[in-house]
Amino acid sequence: MSSRVCLLRQQTLVRLGEAWLRQTWREAPLRAAWALLAPLLAGLLFIPQAWYLAQTLQLAIVSKASLDVLLNSILLIAAILVLRALVVWSGERCASSVAETVKHRLRSSLLHELLHRGPAWTKRYPSGELATAVMDHVEALDGYLQRYMAAALAAVFLPLLLSLAVFGVDWVVALLLLVTAPLIPLFMALVGWGAEAANQKHQRALLRLSGVFGDRIKGLFTLTLFGQAGAEVASVRRASVELGQTTMKVLRIAFLSSAVLELFAALGVAGVAVYMGLSYLGMLGAGFSGFTLQHGLFCLFIAPEVYQPLRQLAASYHDRAQAKAAVQGLEQLFVTLPVVADSHTTQPSVSSVMPLNQQVSVEAPCGLDFSRSGLMPTVLKADDLSLSTPGGFSTLLESTSLTLRRGDSVAIVGASGSGKTTLLESLVGLRPRTSGEITLYTSGKPTPSVQSLHLPGVCLIGPSPFLALGTVADSLRLAAPSATDEQLWWALERVQMADLLRSTPDGLQSLIGNRGFGFSGGQIHRIALARLFLSNASLVLLDEPTAHLDWQTRDQVLDAILAFCDNRALVIATHDPVVAGKMTSRWHLEGAVLHGVGP
Repeated sequence: MSSRVCLLRQQTLVRLGEAWLRQTWREAPLRAAWALLAPLLAGLLFIPQAWYLAQTLQLAIVSKASLDVLLNSILLIAAILVLRALVVWSGERCASSVAETVKHRLRSSLLHELLHRGPAWTKRYPSGELATAVMDHVEALDGYLQRYMAAALAAVFLPLLLSLAVFGVDWVVALLLLVTAPLIPLFMALVGWGAEAANQKHQRALLRLSGVFGDRIKGLFTLTLFGQAGAEVASVRRASVELGQTTMKVLRIAFLSSAVLELFAALGVAGVAVYMGLSYLGMLGAGFSGFTLQHGLFCLFIAPEVYQPLRQLAASYHDRAQAKAAVQGLEQLFVTLPVVADSHTTQPSVSSVMPLNQQVSVEAPCGLDFSRSGLMPTVLKADDLSLSTPGGFSTLLESTSLTLRRGDSVAIVGASGSGKTTLLESLVGLRPRTSGEITLYTSGKPTPSVQSLHLPGVCLIGPSPFLALGTVADSLRLAAPSATDEQLWWALERVQMADLLRSTPDGLQSLIGNRGFGFSGGQIHRIALARLFLSNASLVLLDEPTAHLDWQTRDQVLDAILAFCDNRALVIATHDPVVAGKMTSRWHLEGAVLHGVGP
């Protein structure tokens, strides 16, 4: 029973995936309509082209007509050829444009979904797997959108229409084409089932390889340190070989389907040619004689075109299998298929420091201008806030209400794993909450129900800040793109990094490797903290900001943070009693209860 339920669910997912693929064409309906109709129109234009070409050859071979007599027919055939080429080119151009539009909007929708679900969800999957879903799975739809849909529509109607056109010339040829043409899709479907299953295995192998490779790259230093680099190289090589084998299986089935198609198409055309030849020789009786050269050539010209749409469908059938496998991969990863977002829709953005529209004053000797306009006493308010672990297996925070005002400095203390980091991230919408409402006050107006990452006026620096590949100046200017070098040095002085960088040959242009490679843990954390001093945040959330610092540097950095946050709301999660002792309030998180919260 369970296997039957799984089979029914799989079939339902396949149908939903196909319906979702068809709906993607609605993103550009006019271009999509022409992309679908252009192959049909080009195929229908071949009928007069074949007729006039057969007529011209009849006049030239049988009637021995001169070039002057044939010139008009030749020009007409050339005009039809040019028109068909323009129709095909415009249709392919529209199909390509539709595919690029859909892929761009789908990637925007997936990135928005990743940001909306937050780090708690993305950490459950290898980064390589997520990157493959956003890039490769979406790219796998290209062939389906560009070729398969148009080929499928042409394969349904064109063979029938072309066969009907032949029916007026010779009903036997028309009947032969109508009988043999459906055999091709039948055998192609039988082969296609195997191609679809092979594509699904290929997509799963690609996801595994992406996840394995991404994880090994991130942990390369640790693997080398423990002497396991060679073993992991062998593991990646095995995964790569498995991917190569699945790829070859897909290609083998694709070539097999093409061979089956060409066999039946060749038999069909050969059957028409044999029939016409026997008719001309009079070997089929008086009832099958009397055909002119024009009639025979017209039938022979039309016969390959009857099978041509089916050839194109077979060539792009692999694209359909690949697209369906990609859609199933997206559905398994995201549970629900994303809505293709409009490219004009503004998507939320995220950065390590998000500047506040209204500015806050701080004394800055290098000329940073923060005015004291419109200070609000309340910065953030949470009502009946409760949190739980992912999946809801245990409660991290029971129903609690709290308020943060400008000038507040709060230390959140508690045992490791008690939920301090989860609380900080939940306050700004990075993690889902079980219940409760959070209101953030920015620009003089409350912003209720914090859900997204687009929160102006909030600065959150976690225990392991991320530094991307670039220079120190590039990293700092993520917080203030227009900051001058003098302002950057001022921020670095607040975190005791200025003297160290001045002693280097490149100074602010010192190169930072990916994830801060080339700097110690404490230096990485201080560069991230320097972004704080370039921001206009009214709410500052720090998670273990002094964990990697010696006591003297810790005190200097902490004093600078407290001075900077004099007119801001500051919350620090810490295990350090010295840091907690310098805060005006202390919240103790223990047993899912936040002690010390009050008016």
